Parts: sequence; C-alpha cells; structure tokens
Amino acid sequence: MKKPLIGMFAALLFAGATALAGAPAAVASSPAGAQAQTQAQTQADTQLLAPSQDQQAQAVAAVNFAGTVALSNCSGSLVRLPASAATDPALVLSNGHCLETGFPGPGEVVVNQSSSRTFSLLNGAGSKVATLRATKVVYGTMTDTDVSIYQLNTTYAAIQSSYGIAPLTISASHPVQGTSIKVVSGYWKKIYSCSVDGFVYRLKEGSWTWKDSVRYTSSCNTIGGTSGSPVVDANTGQVVAVNNTGNEDGQRCTDNNPCEVDQSGVVTVRKGINYAQETYGIPACFAAGNRLDLTRSGCTLPRP
Repeated sequence: MKKPLIGMFAALLFAGATALAGAPAAVASSPAGAQAQTQAQTQADTQLLAPSQDQQAQAVAAVNFAGTVALSNCSGSLVRLPASAATDPALVLSNGHCLETGFPGPGEVVVNQSSSRTFSLLNGAGSKVATLRATKVVYGTMTDTDVSIYQLNTTYAAIQSSYGIAPLTISASHPVQGTSIKVVSGYWKKIYSCSVDGFVYRLKEGSWTWKDSVRYTSSCNTIGGTSGSPVVDANTGQVVAVNNTGNEDGQRCTDNNPCEVDQSGVVTVRKGINYAQETYGIPACFAAGNRLDLTRSGCTLPRP
C-alpha cells in the first residue's frame, strides 16, 4: 500500500451538520401543484449533477483538483454514483487501508460503522475551501479491492451551493487498456498523468489479495500519501479506479511490494510500477438515496 503519512488512530473531532442553503420551498396546494413542484425539483437535481455537454467537455479538457479531498493520512474524492440525486447524502471515496481504525484484515468488511472523520475539500486550483465531516463509514475493505466509502453529514446540493464544487462521477464501466488517466492527489496537491498499461488477474501484497487491478504505465510514479486518489479517465472526466499501491523495492509479494499473479499462478514483480483498484462495480451495490445494499443484483463487493 502507499504508506499513510500520519498516524491512523488519531482522534478526530465531530462537528454539526451543514444545513442545506436557502429556505425550504412552499408546500404545493394541489396535486397538480405538487406534481409540478416534484418535476421542477427533479429537473433541478438533474441539472446540478448532470452538466451539459459543453460543461463536460470543459471539465475533461482540464482535469484538476475540484472535488478531491485530503484526509489526515491519504487522498480521496467527493463522489456520486451515476443515479445519485443532488439531495442525497454525499459520499467520499478513498482506500480501505486509509481507514482511521487501521487496516482491515483479510476477509474483513466494514459496513455502516460510525465515523467522525473530517476531509479538506479542494477547489480546481488545489486550495482548501471547506471541511467536510463524515457520519459513518458506509463500506470499507481490503479484500478483493482496497476501498473505503464515507457518508457525509451534508448533501451534494448543499456542498455545491456553498462552495461551487460538484462531485466526481464513478463510472459504471470497466476501464479500458490504453486509456489516458489522471491520478489526482488531494494530499499532495499533485496530478500524475499516464495510461492504463493493463490489468492484473491477482495482485498480492503481504496478507492481502486484490482482483483485476489496474496497472499504470511508468509515468504515474505515485508516492505515500497518494493512497485513495481518484483515477480519472481523461476522456470522460469520470472515476474509473482508486489509487492504492506500488512496488517500491523490487521485493516479491511483501508489504509495499505487490506482485502480479496470473491465472496460471505465474508471479511477476515490476519494481517501480504502481497500481489502482477498479471502481466500476461500486454503483451496482447502491440503491436510491445512496443507500448501500450488498444484496442487489450485480453487486460483487465482498460482504461481511
């Protein structure tokens, strides 16, 4: 794993919930009025979270730090699922090995665990614009993948209204070999540019094994503190993976020195090469309202 840079067991303070900006809308006085109000709200939600083609093109043209976050020891990002609504509780994506409670053991899955963690939200230039606060770890594991997903005490709409920052969207499609990508570290305020070199059947590091991992080309020479960074498809602007590890010393399958294992059991060591865990399987595990449901059809994330 990319080494967390600050003690993972430090106590974190909890602050009150951020209120949605603006007064609540008046209650419609008739069924027709209620329907119109609902349609208007739905349209507003769609406009907030689904930018126009021109806006998407502008965003892709210049992948920056907007929507990324810095943790106490890692990087991360404010994310939405393809079906998320503006009024849903916002989510933050990082690595399982970045959890404040320490590394989950092999086979361990954390679900809906209370958390008071804080995150520094960055704008496009990499400047901190807000402190976001979690209410819980929705999901966290280092089994098959290396991911943590936090739920915040505020909504996407409130964040965008207050700070002008929209979430990154997690793609529901498998990444493609050769795709140009950006690894955006909120901790270091640094963007790494490279391509998807290929996919690893099994990536083994110490006690952990990850499936179908992304291998970068060599120019993404990520370092400690970049753990949890979103891996952004430079063509779509969407998150396709989460940065998590690299082989530092050329050792074989040890901590900080993952090795590749193919379907025949052949082990390959690539010193200096870095890796990420795919995220396309995450959306299938969430129902309406950003509610985790590991029993949903198509959800393949490990269960507790």
